[in-house]
Amino acid sequence: MMFPLSMTGFGRGEWTGDEQTWTVELRSVNHRFRDIRIKMDPRFASLEDRIKKEISRFFSRGHVDVSISVSGEQGSGRLSVNVPLALQYKKSLQTLCHELNLTSDSSQTLDLISTFRDVIVAVDRQDDQDEIWLQLRQALAGALKSSQAMRQVEGENMKKDLLHRLELISATIEEVEQVFPELVAKKEQLLKKRLDKLLGGIELDPMRLSQEVALMADKSDVTEEIVRLKSHIQQFGDFLDLDEAVGRRLDFLLQEFLREVNTLASKINDASIAHQTVSLKNEIEKMREQVQNLE
Repeated sequence: MMFPLSMTGFGRGEWTGDEQTWTVELRSVNHRFRDIRIKMDPRFASLEDRIKKEISRFFSRGHVDVSISVSGEQGSGRLSVNVPLALQYKKSLQTLCHELNLTSDSSQTLDLISTFRDVIVAVDRQDDQDEIWLQLRQALAGALKSSQAMRQVEGENMKKDLLHRLELISATIEEVEQVFPELVAKKEQLLKKRLDKLLGGIELDPMRLSQEVALMADKSDVTEEIVRLKSHIQQFGDFLDLDEAVGRRLDFLLQEFLREVNTLASKINDASIAHQTVSLKNEIEKMREQVQNLE
């Protein structure tokens, strides 16, 4: 099994024997948990747990609809003759013929015996559940294999798209980090101009001015957010390379992405940065839509 896997897929499998053909169709879509629903003849309901167990080997989450049908003689039953009982009936009839001094006709006797209860009975072939499972399992394996192939192709395409968007986010973060010192310096100059205007030429204590500038710089400092975003970017790429289901972890990481970007935007409060943060949020939302379809 190759990850990442999309939760969306379709698969069809068939198994044909001497007397019957099993057909299995499997459709899957995204879902927070694993939800398997099976549609098949109620006569084979006892196999449902085995079917779900087999499907669970391929799906850790997702909504999976399974349709199972069988054609041919399977499940239609066969006739069984209770020979010992028929012999008892025959001896009883012969005894009656002898005691009543009647002639015995073999064909009439056979017709009569065949009408007696439990001499000829229909036996439902579904009683041998193990044999049926061996047949059905092969059709199910074919459906799972073709579905898996489709999910792997889509998963690989989604991975490429996510990595591309991750590069765009990383590049934008680098730009913000580079211009941040200039923004702080610009805000410092604006603060001095405002203070000069408010004070009307009165000279401000240099120490007090330094404190105000330091306070402003501290409130605007986004170093922590940038460091965390870079860490999230690294983790996201590492998770995509894991050979296991990582959809939930990626979804959680993207929520953290969004939280850090919102904090960054509120701290800097600059028009140019606001434009970049909007772009970041847009990319993150697109990534979340993709990730929510990954197993």
